[in-house]
Parts: sequence; structure tokens; C-alpha cells
Amino acid sequence: MKRLKQAGILLAFVLFMLSLLPVLFIFGNSTKLPSFAKVKSAYQKSDALLLDRHGEIIHELRIDENGRRLEWIALKDVSPAFIKAVIQVEDKRFFRHHGADWYALTNSAFQNITSKKLRGASTVTMQVASILDKKLKPKGSRRGLRQKWNQIFAGLALEKTWSKEEILETYINLISYRGELQGISAATRGLFGKEPSGLDEAESLILASLITSPNASVNTVIRRACLFGNAMNLQNITERVKFAAAESLGSPYHVRPEAAVAPHAAHILLKEGQTKVTSTIDGKLQKFAYETLNHYLTLLKNSNVSDGAVLVADNKTGEILAYVGNSGISSSAPWVDGIKARRQAGSTLKPFLYELAIERGILTAVSILEDSPLHVTTSTGLYVPQNYDNIFRGPVSARAALSASMNIPAVRTLLLVGLSPFVERLKNLGFESLTEEAEYYGYSIALGSADITLYELVNAYRSLSDNGRWTSLKLRPDEKVKKPLQVLNRDAAFIVSHILSDREARSATFGLENPLSTRFWTAVKTGTSKDMRDNWCIGYSGKYTVGVWVGNFSGKPMRDVSGVSGAAPVWLEIMNYLHAAIPSHPPKPPKGVVFTKVSFHHGMETSREDCFIKGSEPVLEVRLNTFRQKPHITYPTDEMFISIDPEIPDELQRVPFRFQPSTQEYEWVLNDKKTGISNPLFLWKPERGRYELSIVDKQNRVLDSVGFVVR
Repeated sequence: MKRLKQAGILLAFVLFMLSLLPVLFIFGNSTKLPSFAKVKSAYQKSDALLLDRHGEIIHELRIDENGRRLEWIALKDVSPAFIKAVIQVEDKRFFRHHGADWYALTNSAFQNITSKKLRGASTVTMQVASILDKKLKPKGSRRGLRQKWNQIFAGLALEKTWSKEEILETYINLISYRGELQGISAATRGLFGKEPSGLDEAESLILASLITSPNASVNTVIRRACLFGNAMNLQNITERVKFAAAESLGSPYHVRPEAAVAPHAAHILLKEGQTKVTSTIDGKLQKFAYETLNHYLTLLKNSNVSDGAVLVADNKTGEILAYVGNSGISSSAPWVDGIKARRQAGSTLKPFLYELAIERGILTAVSILEDSPLHVTTSTGLYVPQNYDNIFRGPVSARAALSASMNIPAVRTLLLVGLSPFVERLKNLGFESLTEEAEYYGYSIALGSADITLYELVNAYRSLSDNGRWTSLKLRPDEKVKKPLQVLNRDAAFIVSHILSDREARSATFGLENPLSTRFWTAVKTGTSKDMRDNWCIGYSGKYTVGVWVGNFSGKPMRDVSGVSGAAPVWLEIMNYLHAAIPSHPPKPPKGVVFTKVSFHHGMETSREDCFIKGSEPVLEVRLNTFRQKPHITYPTDEMFISIDPEIPDELQRVPFRFQPSTQEYEWVLNDKKTGISNPLFLWKPERGRYELSIVDKQNRVLDSVGFVVR
């Protein structure tokens, strides 16, 4: 009886409304709804877009977890089959009524009297009005008579200011279809993997059937779609609907992004509230770098290599042109940003060590360094560096040592330069990963034992390419950067670049034909960390700096992978791509650099023309003992704590004082008292206390000093 009473009231209401229809059209209603233009402009996607420097979409990133909404689709860009299906399923007389379908309302009232299942009769226009005005949404499972009255008024009012096309376009873009899929674009891409313009009849009927009940079972959707399809007299629609439904609804949906080649850059730039950001990235280069990295990682799979990263920057502006954080779905950890991840540097820090030595006048490009066994006494024990190939080459020039990436000459250079000055220089170059004091890293930092990032490395090498000037990298064209800092000496930076571009000097280790050899001018360095866990190739041309890392995010070692076989081929491919139509010429020497013909004693190396900071060029032939080695104390180190061993008798206790170069004579001075000892090795009997140890020359000038404590 209660249902009959409700249906009777509804029927009476409909008849009453029909009698008032002329009045409603004359006076309208008080509901204020926004314009179509305002609704469309207020529409927000759940995904934000990252654009490249040319305005092309390079990544689509979801930023709203409350629903999946893609771009607003114009009615003209939607399949006509879908429009017909929506009209058939939701509002058959849409193009004939003026907002409320009085015939449908009356029919619904009669059916509600005779049927156990209550039916509504909201038109598409009335549904749009309910979406735009939250007051019109049902408070429970159904609207009451007052809400229905207001909804009808709103529908009639909406059609006075909106066209039918605007109403229908708004409807298909704002309603939910399945799960969290809202709007026609998300629905078609999520369920069918296509754009709205490509929907066929079966797919259109399935989508239209989901409007009333988005989470209905597959069988229910099929039954509804077939029912409406048959009513439309569509041929073979049952089989087509069943097939399409099985494909689209039988498994979890997936919205394929419009573009997805820069996920890590997108996470950096697309912050909350930003729906579209233009980056400095070049989309074509980004895609090429991504594909190239994946190609070579596939070739290295049998060598236990799973991950890699690529960073490309413009030398002058610091704009990042490619930001490939990893290899994507093939990566062992797709969410890890390999550009910002800290990894062991390997030999990639050596150029900055030699630059500092050349800048301070300690070495020149032709200075001779011994590539022979070396034992360095430190506060934690004896450090014994080894070359990568375990071969000792004897006396070599600084040029040959850096080009061929020899380890022992690099450690000898660090002994000359000093540990603290080198670590301080690295920090000034932007290596923010180096947070500890110099002693923490020890002399092994010359061989790259410290953890740094590809981001820091690329920018530091970019400083070498830009005459020693350092500025920060940037991912946005409008990003403000600090004033350039002259961190490296312009002349020394040029000399190091000249060495890194020396194909012949590099051949001692890598051979003449290798992936580091380009058809145009480039300067490049490789690096491999301990146990083959990291492999690097960083280099620059006259215009670009390219950095590549390969390895495993898990830290597992690679097998039989060197700088030339690992990261270098990727670097070479990208450099060739960048300079396919752009030349790269050697930089012009600064005014403070001169080129001089040099020869080597006993033919240690072939005679050649080399570059020098003006005033440092040799007058005679280069000999083993003619390099500029700064006198320094090698043991004890500064601020060292020395403990007296209680198990050794006092008369046998000794501390070895050592200085370099061992070919010279400098007197030891302890706590301002001369010892009378000038040997490079002085065995001193320790006593508890604090000491200041120095070496002085014949003119009593202090050449080096350290402080230590005996306890």
C-alpha cells in the first residue's frame, strides 16, 4: 500500500507539472547553474602533463588519487556510435524534450504502481544539473519528491542557456563508467585502450550500459548491452558485445599513459596543484637515450647488468636535455632514480685531482710519476693501491697516467696535492654527497671510493667544459640559477680537457679503436668501482655533457664489464646522435696556456708538443726527477692518534716519520726543536703527549707540518 501511495503521489505530481509547463517556461526557476564555458574551464584532470622544451608531451603523471580523469573530449571527437548508444540507454527523447521528459515521468509513475521495482525518469539534462548542483544529488538511495521537483526545475533552466550539444558533451565527460574511471577519455583508454573516436557499436553499448551501474557484473553488463543493441536493430550485436565485454571487463583495466618517457623528471617537476609544466628536456633526445640505454642493457644481461641511467646537459646553460633515471619496466627497481642515487665514483674523480695539481703548479702534463708498487701509511693502517690490470708501467707522464686511468700515479698525485684540499675542491664542485671530513675518505678517494651521484658528476664535468665555471643544472627554462662560480683554474681546466681528448695517450689502456673515440672533438673519462659494482662514462663535446651509469641498484657486482664495454657504448651512441648535424671543435687555448715541444730522457715517452700553464713549461728534456713534487710528510698524518703498544718493550717502541720526495733532504723538527735528522725515514722513540712535526729546508723554511698525539 505504501508503494502504491508513493507512485500515486508521483503520478499526480507529473500531471500537475504538465499543467504548469507553460508557467515554468515563462518564469524559469531560481536554481543558478554555471555556464558551459565555466564548467569546462574548471575541469581538472587527475593526471598532470610534463612537456618538453618544444611543447610536446613527454610524460603523463597521476596526481589525484580520488578518480581517474583524463582530458576533456569535445563531442565532435567522440564516436557517433557511442552518442547513439547513450541516447538509447539514458534518454531516448533527449533531442525532443526541453530538459524534462514528461512522457517518461508519467510512464515511470504508472510502472512504479504496477511493478515491484521502482524506476526513475531523469533525463541527461537533469543528470547534468545534479552533477553541477550538489543539492540535487540524492541524500539516500533515491531522491524525494522535493529533490525531484528541484531537479526538474534545474533541467528546464539548464536548457534555456545551454545547447543540447553542450549538455551531452558535459555529461559524457563528467559521469563515472567503471571503478574510478571518470569521463569518456579515461573510460575508453582504460577499458579498450583507444581514443573515444575509435569506439565501435559493441564497445559503445558496453560503456553506455555501465552508466547506470558502473560496478555491475560482466554478465549484467552484457545482458543490458545486448538488450539495447537489439532494440536498435544492430546486426550480430550479441556476439560482438560478448567478445568486447570479455576483452574489456574480464580483467583489471589499465590506463595507458599518453607518454611515459620521463617518469623521474615528472616526479621532480609535477608537484601538487601543477597540471602542466614545461621542462628543458628535448623529447626526441629523451626517447633516444631511453631506447639506447635499454638496447645496451639487453646486450649486457648475461654480464649480470640490470640497471642504468643517462643524463645530458647543455654546457653553457646547464639545461638538462635528457633525464633517464633508469631503464623503465626492464629495470630491477623502476622507481629508483639512478641519476640521484649515490654510487661509488671509480676513476671519474681523477680529472679533478690532476686539475688541482696542475693549477697549483705541483704537476704539468709531462711531469713524471712512478707507476710502481706503493704503500701509504695511514691512521687506520697501510693502504696499498693497485692498478686495474695489476700491471706496473714504471715512470709515466701525468698525461699518460690520466688518459690511461692508472691508479697508482693518481694516488701519488693525491699525496702531492693533499687529501683535505682535494676533498674541499670536490665539495666546491657541487659534490654534496661528500658530507664527511677528508680523513673519512682517505687516499682511496683518488680512485673513487666515495659515493657520489651521476647528477653531481655530469655538472662537475660540465664545469671542465666551461672553462672551470660552475653553475647548477636546471630542469625548467624559467628556473633561476646562482651566479657562475670560477671553481677551477681556466688554464688547468683546458689542459685536463686536452688530456681527456687525447686518443693516442688513452690507447695504452683502451687501444686506438674504442667507444671513447668519436669523429668529432670530445673529452671523456670512464670509471669502474670496486668489485665491478658501478660502471661510468662521463664526457663532453663543445656543446653537450653526457653521463652514463650502468650497474645494479641492488649493489650486486657485474661480470667482465669495463668502462669501455659497459657505459661507453651508450655514451658514444648519444654523442653521435647529438652531433649528427652539429660539429664539435676543440676549444681555443686560454691566453695563459702555451704549447711547447718536449722530449723525454732515455725515450721514456715519445717527443711531442704539449700544453702548459705559461711559465711551467720545461726548458730541458723531461727526466724522472724533474717533476714538481711538493715536499710533504706522509707519516704521521695530521691530527693522528698514536697508541703505545703495551706488549712491546719501551726500548723497542718506534714511530716511523716519513716525507716525500724521498730523493731530497729535509730536516725533521719536533715541537720547534731540530732533530739533526734529514733522512726521509726517521724512527722516533715515542713519548706520551701532543706534538707538532715539521720538515724544513736548508734555509729553515717550513715546508710541511702535522700535529699528532701519542697516548
